Amino acid sequence: QLQAYGGGLVQAGGSLRVSCAASGSIASINAMGWYRQAPGKQRELVAVITRGGSTNYADSVKDRFTISRDNAKNTVYLQMNSLKPEDTAVYYCNAELRTYASTFYDDYWGQGTLVTVSS
Repeated sequence: QLQAYGGGLVQAGGSLRVSCAASGSIASINAMGWYRQAPGKQRELVAVITRGGSTNYADSVKDRFTISRDNAKNTVYLQMNSLKPEDTAVYYCNAELRTYASTFYDDYWGQGTLVTVSS
């Protein structure tokens, strides 16, 4: 249902954009977001955006990362600037969505995309 792409290797101070598209029999999507999990650490919230465009960021990425979405394309983006080695992690997209087969919203996860920041 969720396909993430755009990860890769970048030098510290560089930029990268990851994207995540939701597909399938989707009736509606509420919040969409990005989480990350570094080796040996728990998964943490990076940024979230509501259907109306309100955003929330982890303190560690504020003023460096920007989350956005295209509701017509069921796609969420994460623009990452001024990357640091500590941003290295697998980035997972998340969406709270309802399919046509369901009457309630549920959480869906993408497969993750690896972002590696070299020093």
